[in-house]
Formats: sequence, structure tokens, C-alpha cells
Amino acid sequence: MNYSKIMRILVVALLLTMIFSTNSFAVASGDVAGAIEGTWNDASGQIKTVVNKVVFPAIDLILAVFFFAKLGMAYFDYRKHGQFEWASPAILFACLVFTLTAPVYIWTILGM
Repeated sequence: MNYSKIMRILVVALLLTMIFSTNSFAVASGDVAGAIEGTWNDASGQIKTVVNKVVFPAIDLILAVFFFAKLGMAYFDYRKHGQFEWASPAILFACLVFTLTAPVYIWTILGM
């Protein structure tokens, strides 16, 4: 009973894989590298736009929230203990500056 149930699940998975799979062909000469380069050239502009307008701002927002939260916690620790801990706010600030300026130079490093 258990064996037939597993076989049915495997057959259904195999059929779904075959149905939703597509063939991809290179140029008639069989130049696979050329086909990949062509696809990359077409998609690189879209990738760059998405990363600049979605990924970097999301990372910046997260780092800014963490920076100000850590700065507030460090201030309250200073009020409680009399010593201000600069290490973690400084690291978060450096990361924030890095990600804020990254779109300016990251694409020249990657060659796009």
C-alpha cells in the first residue's frame, strides 16, 4: 500500500516535470556561449535597474533602521553606565555609507 502511494507521487512529479519543462536551443551552429552572452546582454540592463531601484534601497532602509536603533540603545547604555560604545554604531554607519554609494561604482567594477 505504501509502495504504490510513493510510486504514484513519483509518477505525478515526473509528469509535471515533463509538462512544464521547455527545451532551449542554441544557434544552429551550436554556439552555447554565444547564446548565453546574448541573453546576458539583453537582461543586464533590467538586472541593473532592479538592483538600483529595489535591492539597494531595501538594504539601505534596513541598515538605517538598525543604525538608529543601535545608536539609541548605545545612548541609553551611556546614560545607564556612563560609557558610550562606538563600535557597533560605527560599523553599521560604515555599511550604510558603503551601500548608499555602491550603485555609483559597483557597475564599473562588474563591467556593466
